[in-house]
Amino acid sequence: MAKMTVMAIPALEKEKKDDDESVLYEKGLKAVWDANLIKAVPNRFIFPSPQRPKLHHATNNGKTNGHFKLPVIHFDQLRGPNRPHVLRSLADACQNYGFFQLVNHGIAEDVISNMRDATRRFFDLPVTEREKYMSSDVSAPVRYGTSFNQTKDGVFCWRDFLKLVCDPPALPHWPSNSPLDFRKCAVKYAENTKALFLKVAEAVVESLGAVQDGGDQEVVNDENMTFDEKDEEKIITQVKNGSQFMMLNYYPQCPNPDLTLGIPPHSDFDFLTLLLQDDVNGLQIHHRGDWVGVDVIPNAFVVNVGDLLEIFSNGKYKSVMHRAVVNSFKPRISVASFHSTPVETIVEPLPKLISSSNPRRYKGTNFLTFLEYIKTSDYKKKNFLESRKLFT
Repeated sequence: MAKMTVMAIPALEKEKKDDDESVLYEKGLKAVWDANLIKAVPNRFIFPSPQRPKLHHATNNGKTNGHFKLPVIHFDQLRGPNRPHVLRSLADACQNYGFFQLVNHGIAEDVISNMRDATRRFFDLPVTEREKYMSSDVSAPVRYGTSFNQTKDGVFCWRDFLKLVCDPPALPHWPSNSPLDFRKCAVKYAENTKALFLKVAEAVVESLGAVQDGGDQEVVNDENMTFDEKDEEKIITQVKNGSQFMMLNYYPQCPNPDLTLGIPPHSDFDFLTLLLQDDVNGLQIHHRGDWVGVDVIPNAFVVNVGDLLEIFSNGKYKSVMHRAVVNSFKPRISVASFHSTPVETIVEPLPKLISSSNPRRYKGTNFLTFLEYIKTSDYKKKNFLESRKLFT
């Protein structure tokens, strides 16, 4: 019996050390880094070897080898004679990459720079200010935390975050003047990204005609509107009245970025995501079996297909796994704006994309089902989307 106790001591000591680390970091990784308390990656943040990023030759802007160029969509050309060509480019990007860079999008530079600045200033607040917004409730209108979900994560991720639900009833809960003008800057940014999203979503839905299997359209009313057009009009109305939330991310410098991740591999359960970055690289996407980095284009948005759009397109457009890596040179911030249908609205595959050669691939689902799923399950990789497939 004594022998068993002695053998158990190292394991108990390790468990206690891990618990102490969890308490230290649960209020934010940045404060611990700023206090110069991190000399090496703590055990709680070290990923199992097969899950670690393979980073080589990192430079002081976060660039590594293995980077490639995403398709670039010039948003302004959607409003002119080049629209058919741009729609075909959109279709190719959504089908073969699941991502694209959006430039010439029309959002003023001061709106973008003010949002970046407000994000930095929030994470520069003392921990006592930031922790006011801590919550274990994943559906809370404002939620500050660290990692992915620090109440459940077996391994912590190297990031702090602030989640902001953008529905009008949630706005009074947002930070207002701590930091100064935060709510004003964030609301302005949210309004601009929602307006941009609606225009991009309309073009993306229209672009599905470029990958349609074919077949005659059936006229269903006196106004010569087809089933196809009514289905497309319906989804545009749904996303117009849909939900939006923003995730403000802060990735501190890391003493050994090969051991950890800013965010683990996952897909986004929404319709489309618009990502704003600073000048530091960190986004990687899973493309043709490899993890490849995406270089930042100043003031561009990285737009990616969400799980709901993959379902709506019956698998034509791909919701691609992506992750965030970190570096030892410079902190990184990003602001992700997630856009979806109303939480209880069921999204079904578009009928015109179902045929004998391409049968229906997904169950109908909604955002509420997803929220219930992540309360009890591990939302990593494409686990939720896989659970909605009718066959593999």
